[in-house]
Amino acid sequence: MDLCVFHLAINVTDLSLAREFYGELIGAEEGRSTENWVDFNFFGHQLSLHLGTPLVSELTGNVDDTLVPMPHFGLVLPLPAWKSIASRLTDEKVDFILPPSVRYKGKKSEQYTLFLLDPFGNPLELKSFKDMNRLFAS
Repeated sequence: MDLCVFHLAINVTDLSLAREFYGELIGAEEGRSTENWVDFNFFGHQLSLHLGTPLVSELTGNVDDTLVPMPHFGLVLPLPAWKSIASRLTDEKVDFILPPSVRYKGKKSEQYTLFLLDPFGNPLELKSFKDMNRLFAS
């Protein structure tokens, strides 16, 4: 199968702050931009940040007895990359909705996750699996 790249376009209120958060803190590579939007290579996917009113979300997603923001977006990363970003975010004293943690420890679906808001209130989940082959397993 040919590689399929996911594209997501969301609103932010400040492109400079978006560059700091997504580029410098998260580590996404900046691509094209204008005075109204900026694209990032979001670990192989295209994230377009446009000036406008950000998403509205609520803690309504009940996952493993934890309320998480809905809607949200994010990445499933290889575990070493997840650990590196989680460590960097922790070192920067980011306010997490759900701090870096392990769900379903010891089970086939064991996964690592964290939730945070970008500076504009857009909810973001970063996760990984102990076994990436279990990503879609039931």
